[in-house]
Parts: sequence; structure tokens; C-alpha cells
Amino acid sequence: MEYKDYYKVLGVDRSASQDDLKKAYRRLARKYHPDVSKEANAEDRFKEVNEAYEVLGDAEKRKAYDQLGSNWRSGEDFRPPPDWDAWFGGGAGGPQPGGFRDAGPQAGFSESDFSDFFETLFGGSARRTRGHRTQRGFASRGQDQNARIQLDLEQAFRGGSVPVRIGERSLQVKIPAGVTEGKRIRLSGQGAQGVGGGDAGDLYLEVRIRPHRHFRLEGRDIHLDLPITPWEAALGATVSVPTLEGRVDMKVPAGSRSGGKLRLKGRGMPGSPPGDQYLILQIVTPPADSDKARELYERMQKEMPFNPREHLPGMMGAG
Repeated sequence: MEYKDYYKVLGVDRSASQDDLKKAYRRLARKYHPDVSKEANAEDRFKEVNEAYEVLGDAEKRKAYDQLGSNWRSGEDFRPPPDWDAWFGGGAGGPQPGGFRDAGPQAGFSESDFSDFFETLFGGSARRTRGHRTQRGFASRGQDQNARIQLDLEQAFRGGSVPVRIGERSLQVKIPAGVTEGKRIRLSGQGAQGVGGGDAGDLYLEVRIRPHRHFRLEGRDIHLDLPITPWEAALGATVSVPTLEGRVDMKVPAGSRSGGKLRLKGRGMPGSPPGDQYLILQIVTPPADSDKARELYERMQKEMPFNPREHLPGMMGAG
């Protein structure tokens, strides 16, 4: 009977703590559980992992197992160490070690699901403790799931409760005020169902914000193209500006140009600190769509000689 290295099965050092063993076991049990794993050898690996934790997960069994150190050589027959029966009784009437944990083999496993090495090592005691575990069952936490949630900019700005449909389920999701693009909202226990009574996983919703007709969101800052007239740009003016909290008055400085940027501090997405709102000035020229409008433009042309291209180089021989 060849020695079986349970530490190697769980992928831990022989000095691993009980907490490290538990973490390694849970990770591998989830990975190889036959109900969820897509690994080709999932069932066999699942049995090996459970068998290893049957032993190493119990302090007294682990102590006895560690005594094997000098009593085996790879490839040769296995012989239990001296006084082995003193630890586990060896038969159906012998003393049973400390109780096993909930996170054990899957309910319904038979005795033949454990290796000959395990049977030789623990005999009747193993059969009794396995029966105890079979009654309590294997519990595994459900997998986390991911989905996307589409929000209007106004919803992301204000926050609040939003109905969301995930598959066949309808959920009310609390949106934090000021949530931004790409953020994830965690819904505890709304992921995949657990196995054997285990806890359900979590559901993570990745936020996507729909494009807005007027506003552009960049991080926590909000950008808005603000049309102004030529005389507002030239003379300066106070204009009414839309924000996500309502309209506010904004002073446009005299001599403003198209592309100029003004800032409304703290008028962006809520947060600590909140974002700002930026106004990108766009000078809009009124159309010459009437005789009166044409006369006005002609008079401006005569009375206000102005060449906005005079700073540009010539087409030939430009330096």
C-alpha cells in the first residue's frame, strides 16, 4: 500500500496552520466539486481533496498521520506506524477521534469513494466518521455572479432604489448617489445558490451610464457645451446654465472666445470631494435670414473691420 501525501494533495507545506489547511481545502473543493467543475478529472480530485482534509483537518488525526514520516518510502508498501491502534482504536469498538467539520465530502459518498490507503490508515474509525459526515452533508458556497446595470445620468447623480431584472428575478437595487461609470455594486447573497445548504454567492453589478443628450461625464466631472451669442462673448453677460440640480446663473466674461472653459465648482457628481461642472463656450452666429439681418451684418462689416485670419502665415514662402 503506497503512502499518500495529503499535504501535496492540498498543495500546502507540512508546517501549514489549520486555517491554511481549511482555506486550501475550501478553494479546491469549490474548484473540483462535481456539480460545478468542468475539469476532466473533477470527481477523482474532489475525492482526493476530501480524503486529505478528513485527516489533516483533524488535529489528532494529523498528529498521527505525521508519525508516518520515517515509516514510508515512495513506491514501497505502506505499514502503519507503531502504536497506531492507540490513536484510533483500529476497529468498530475503538475510541473515535474528535468530530469532523461541516465542510467534508459530498453527501451520498460511499465507503468505496475513499482510497485503500485511507482505509488501511483509519479502518473502522474512518467508516464511522464518514457516516457522520454523510449525514451532515457537504456544504459549498455558491459562485459569485456578474452582471451590468444601465443607468441614466440623472439616476447615477441622485441615487436611490432602481428596479433591475436579472434572468427570472426582479430586484430592487439601492444606487449610491454619485456612482460613476465602471463602479461595481455588491448584492450580498444574490449570486449562485450554494451546494448542500451552503451560503449563496454574491452578485456584482457593473455600472454603465447611458450617454446624455447634453451632459458628458468624465470621472466625477460633468461637461456641457454652452452656446452664447457674439455680443455675449464680446460684451460679457450673465446667462442661465442647466445643471443636474437645476439651473444656475453664470457670468460670461467680456472678450470670451469659442472653446473657452468656465467652471462651476462642486456641481459635478456627488462624492468626497464632489466633481465640478465645466462649461465649454460655443459662440453661435445668428443667421442672415432677413433683409434687416443682412443690413446689420453689412454695417458691421463696414464699421468693424476685423480679420480673424491675419495671424496665419501666407500660403507661399511661409516661415
